[in-house]
Amino acid sequence: MHTVWKGSISFGLVNIPIKLHTATENKDIKLRQLHKECHTPISYQKVCPGCEKEVKNEDIVKAYEYAKNKFVVLDEEELEKLKKENEDKAVEIIDFVKLEEIDPIYFEKSYFIAPDNGGGKAYSLLRKALLESGKIGVAKIIIRSKEQLAIVRVYKETLVMETIHFPDEVRNVEEVPNVPSEQLVVQKELDTALMLVDQLTTTFDPEKYSDEYRTALMELIEEKKSGKDTVTATEKQPAAPSNVTDLMSALQASLDKTKTKKPATRKRKPVATKNVSQPTTEKKTEKASARKKA
Repeated sequence: MHTVWKGSISFGLVNIPIKLHTATENKDIKLRQLHKECHTPISYQKVCPGCEKEVKNEDIVKAYEYAKNKFVVLDEEELEKLKKENEDKAVEIIDFVKLEEIDPIYFEKSYFIAPDNGGGKAYSLLRKALLESGKIGVAKIIIRSKEQLAIVRVYKETLVMETIHFPDEVRNVEEVPNVPSEQLVVQKELDTALMLVDQLTTTFDPEKYSDEYRTALMELIEEKKSGKDTVTATEKQPAAPSNVTDLMSALQASLDKTKTKKPATRKRKPVATKNVSQPTTEKKTEKASARKKA
């Protein structure tokens, strides 16, 4: 049995190392949602309606909405600090009361308590004390960063811890609408109702009750499965490339490349010169004087 919590339980000066194991399980049949057309399971994404895009876990922060669309943002360091300050791995029994004094509306979740190494003797002592006194222990415990009120009692030779709601977590019964006020009841009708109660009175045996809907649903599922009335999810295929998109991308890339590319500079070939002697300075002067006279 999987351990969900490990610590100790104490009453007075007695300390018992313990482990908690979930005592109940939800056996509801979970049905998946498929796309009717291709039978692919529907997936859910975290999408920001403001940005209209999918949000990753690292981009999400926790906050408390104290008014409509007004929040107090709490970072992980602040929450972790509070968690460590209150993370006492101990269950302290602070009161002993009778079980019938607690209305079932307060009960939330059940855990089996098992003694950890070296805790067997003290575990037996607490179990015996609860049985002999006919009492249960009221305690506090922190599970998953939440402080819980709890009771400790004996169930078939095993200690059980039941987490229970705090009083402010139970809604005010006076707010329930349309509850009729006390009215006169006809005695004949009451006598008939009491006779019916007597006829249906028995000793509680949990084994006689079962989830008929769940049983019928599983029978239907097995019947359809054996009859090969099944479907196979379509595997996701990679999207086929769009020729138009690829062509436009290629054309645009080519155009951009042409714009940024500088025209190449053509090098001139050296002009071949004849092997003749250069005119002297005197000859240049004579030619210039002759042009002036002309």
